[in-house]
Amino acid sequence: MSAPGRNTSRPMDGWGITDGYWDVAGAWHPIDEGVRAALLEAMGADGEDPPSTGYWSVRHGDGPHLQSPCDVRLEDGTELHALTQLPGDLPVGYHELAPIDGGPITRLAVAPRSCPAPPHTWGWSVQLYAVRSRWSWGLGDLADLRDLVQWTGGRGGGALLVNPLHANIPVTPQQPSPYYPSSRRFRNVIYLRVADVPGATLVGADLEPLDAAGRALNERARIDRDEALRLKIDALTRIFTALGPEAGGEDFRRWRAAQGRQLERWSTYCALAEVHGSSWWTWPDELRRPDAAAVAEAAAAVGEERLRFHAWCQWLVDRQLRAAAAESGVAVLQDLAVGFEAGGFDGWVDQDLLALSCRIGAPPDELGPEGQDWGLPPYVPWKLRAAGFEPFRDAVRAVLVHAGGLRIDHVMGLFRQYWMPPGAGPHDGGYVRFPAPELLDIVAIEASRQGAFVIGEDLGTVEPEVSSELRGRGILGTTLGWFEDISPEEYEPATVAAMTTHDLPTTAGVITGADAAAIHRLGRQFDDSRILARLKALAPDAVTVPDTVLDAYAALSNAPTPLVLAQLDDAVCNLARPNLPGTVDEWPNWCLPLPVGLEELTTHPIALGLADILGAERGPGSLPKVASADGPRPAGSRSPSSSEPSSAPAT
Repeated sequence: MSAPGRNTSRPMDGWGITDGYWDVAGAWHPIDEGVRAALLEAMGADGEDPPSTGYWSVRHGDGPHLQSPCDVRLEDGTELHALTQLPGDLPVGYHELAPIDGGPITRLAVAPRSCPAPPHTWGWSVQLYAVRSRWSWGLGDLADLRDLVQWTGGRGGGALLVNPLHANIPVTPQQPSPYYPSSRRFRNVIYLRVADVPGATLVGADLEPLDAAGRALNERARIDRDEALRLKIDALTRIFTALGPEAGGEDFRRWRAAQGRQLERWSTYCALAEVHGSSWWTWPDELRRPDAAAVAEAAAAVGEERLRFHAWCQWLVDRQLRAAAAESGVAVLQDLAVGFEAGGFDGWVDQDLLALSCRIGAPPDELGPEGQDWGLPPYVPWKLRAAGFEPFRDAVRAVLVHAGGLRIDHVMGLFRQYWMPPGAGPHDGGYVRFPAPELLDIVAIEASRQGAFVIGEDLGTVEPEVSSELRGRGILGTTLGWFEDISPEEYEPATVAAMTTHDLPTTAGVITGADAAAIHRLGRQFDDSRILARLKALAPDAVTVPDTVLDAYAALSNAPTPLVLAQLDDAVCNLARPNLPGTVDEWPNWCLPLPVGLEELTTHPIALGLADILGAERGPGSLPKVASADGPRPAGSRSPSSSEPSSAPAT
């Protein structure tokens, strides 16, 4: 949301630090020279410009000129010769250029001209942990995801966006935020359905008390990840022990071998974390570097069996995720978080590429009036490029496994990131630019290999060039009904239309005033008058809360966007938002289950009404109207007056 007509491109030094930024109101904020100096120090800056690196990214079909004749070594082992021009028909992928005169080798990325096209459909946006079924152990799991996918497809939907499933280290205490993982390269084992693990029947009697304790967690008003993880690791260890060396069989052995060194490092980290804690910053000095001899010695002391256990757990997640997404006709959209915990696995293996003393966040803007400190360590741009962007490529590739689509949270972070040096807050940071074209080319390569379309979450302070770069690669932007002063029919087509996000109030929370009241009880301010006005504009004739939800989404369904997403919180008129930015313990962030279970959700009259409304407008694949308990109801008509919004949490 840049200032109209404002040129937001500003001078920057050779390290990418900009002179300042324009906020959404059009005010200029110059960078403090003390902040600039601190950022340069954190980057390891030495001189006017960073060292040059051998990396080149081109688009398929282009044939740029070469400075000298080169051998082109393709990733499949084929070798070509190029004298004056790079061939335009090189395959999409990662190759090498080796100058014939013996000069340094350049890494070459060839990207498709566009990401795969999205389908014309509708779907749900869901916090998976919040959707508990009667079989869940305290939080929604991958079997619940499978059932959600099948239900969505049965109602004519074609997409299901889930929160990031990135990995936390499997020890307590667990980090509740899915946007603050230990690693973006692996998945969170807490989402496993224990009963679906091969071999669970071998220890059925031993699992019965664990199953009872796990299902009892569903009665709690908040998600208890620590207890859920404790029960699941106990159960998984029992199954693994009962299966012995043959756990997973040949399928697991092949999969483990294909994952290579990173999986072995992950298994080692998990085993060490069980002894020393989840943050490598607290470990003995000799274990703080992954290639240290002491790490290999410690892993050997732990033993191959425990290392194999943690690799096996990741294989199980892969297997259950594949089953959830298979042959459904519904694209499961995976979410890529902006970053990861500095003290976690990715911080351990990538520590030499990170500015560990800095944090990423956002300056004050419309979505966060006080600014935001996400506590995430940034990659140093020149170091990331020197590494061939491998950590970013690994993360994108991992998230896309078994995915029909990819959502990039805060996609502006591929263009520039707001860094806060040590001791500074959201008002005292500076923007650092990143090589967005090269990063987006990696996204396009990985998405094309998976056949997945891509969404960029481009809300907040956005520069004009962000939109042009995204559209030029077939990446959808994001349009929120609450922040548009135009009718949905006028929305930009190359976006995804939604009403709200996990960081904003639910529709019922706004229309009842429950969200604002809860925030005011915390001594904070949140002006929802604009959101309320937009809701009234979208649903001018609505009287009840359910009517407002249905009518607002009926208006949203007219957007010319290929995809419309509805939040499951809105589908049950939930009053409480999943996350309140800027809070830690004041709000139960990421710990609130939906007020109804999965079984009730799939027959909820508002959810069924929303599916009918969205399906009627989203083209092929939608189903005819289905009669509810009160008989057939046309799209956009009034819901049963007995449907009441769910209560907000005590704060």
